[in-house]
Amino acid sequence: MGVEAALHGAAAEAELHGALSLQPHVAGAFFALAACTVALAALLAVARTRPPWWCDCAVCEAYLTASWAGEFDNLCDWYAHLLRRSPSQTVHVHVLRNVLTANPVTVDHMLRARFDNYPKGKPFSAILADLLGRGIFNVDGDAWLFQRKLAAAELASPALRAFASGVVASELRGRLVPLLDSACSHDDDGGKVLDLQDVFRRFAFDCICKISFGLDPGCLELSMPVSAFVDAFDTASMLSARRATAPLQIIWRLKRFFNVGDERKLRESVRLVDGFAAEVTRQRHKLGGAASGSDLLSRFMGSISDEKYLRDIVVSFVLAGRDTVASALTAFFLLLSDHPEVAAAIRDEVSRVAGDDDNDRPSFSKLKDMHYVHAALYESMRLFPPVQFDSKFAAGDDTLPDGTAVAKGTRVTYHAYAMGRMESVWGPDCSEFRPERWLRDGQFVPVSPYRYPVFQAGVRVCVGKDLALMEMKAVIVAVVRSFDIEAIGRSSRRPKFAPGLTATFAGGLPVRVRRRPRGVSGHSPPT
Repeated sequence: MGVEAALHGAAAEAELHGALSLQPHVAGAFFALAACTVALAALLAVARTRPPWWCDCAVCEAYLTASWAGEFDNLCDWYAHLLRRSPSQTVHVHVLRNVLTANPVTVDHMLRARFDNYPKGKPFSAILADLLGRGIFNVDGDAWLFQRKLAAAELASPALRAFASGVVASELRGRLVPLLDSACSHDDDGGKVLDLQDVFRRFAFDCICKISFGLDPGCLELSMPVSAFVDAFDTASMLSARRATAPLQIIWRLKRFFNVGDERKLRESVRLVDGFAAEVTRQRHKLGGAASGSDLLSRFMGSISDEKYLRDIVVSFVLAGRDTVASALTAFFLLLSDHPEVAAAIRDEVSRVAGDDDNDRPSFSKLKDMHYVHAALYESMRLFPPVQFDSKFAAGDDTLPDGTAVAKGTRVTYHAYAMGRMESVWGPDCSEFRPERWLRDGQFVPVSPYRYPVFQAGVRVCVGKDLALMEMKAVIVAVVRSFDIEAIGRSSRRPKFAPGLTATFAGGLPVRVRRRPRGVSGHSPPT
């Protein structure tokens, strides 16, 4: 009996030990089941009540199901189609709480008349906070005003403009033109195929690093691999832009909290971007900081000691100076490939203004005298703006000039890409690439920035506009008068864009390059 009792006691103790060891697992399972039940109940509640922004209209259904992709290659082309059909040139995508407009009067309302009611807003800042932080493109109020005043003062200084002009001329003479020359076809070999988009991104990255940080990454050496930072920056830009397409912010916020999917990739990419920015500021400190150079960062370091703030400024410089310039130049040469008569007119003007010396890079003043070049660049950006749209968030209830009611917290977007394709804005030939529309008696004549908001408008107009135009025009002049560029398998009439904060062509822009005979202007001789 004693042995039997002992065996029963041991068995009971073993059962108790087993039960205790299972208790955490059982508790975890019950917790997971409870969480799933709560989540399911919440989803059912949402489905029953339908939040006020929910809509089953044709536009929202097409957005949520992506059925628009059956007819359009790009979301921006679908939006342009909707805005053309709208009598007010304004549409509301209710599931995104997003009002989009291509109406110049409404753009004026947002960017000038009611500027205070349409800041970037906290929702926008949250979407880009991991990448841009407190940089100028992601803040409002005093933080924005401080950076803007400092940047505007520095960018307007003759010393910085001369420094920037010298950097661009050096990159053209020492890297871009020799690179294109080495890719030229000879006899019947067909020549190399270059991805011109990649070339311009590398060129613009080298230029902005020299101008903004006083450092030379040497990216335009095609034998060099693209730096880990550039890849990380592109990935972070694409994934940050993707956040804005989610119908609910909670979707990407949950992914971010659990560090899964796109948000995990974004975090890894931003970590590399942070490392690059830290190295840039470390190098500037090593070289003497604010007193060490003519670059923009050195000048900012004289007023800012917060390293995290400097990191955000570095990233903003790269976004402004590389991505937008490269985007505009890529689109320009794609259009030029389809319109050789425009290239011929550019060569005629360059020959007239700067002469035929192929080694003479036009000065800043000569570039300003090239009105047709200026018109062709503006016309290209009308059709292919580097930043296709810009969003603000209504700080309070409002009514747009076209009668559209805007509730507090609504995202309001002016769509520059769509505006360039509106007959109501540009006439029946709006889809044509025609630089002459900007000229009167051979002189460039600008239009209202609210009709052409490529550089934004009002108090938030781009402070680096003149510097960017100088750089792009210098590239156009140097390349067009020395080379013929032929796009391969691409057309400006049906582009395909990759997701990102700036317009980027999916698959790049493959081209063949041919060296033009020296001293020959106008059309190339037949081949």
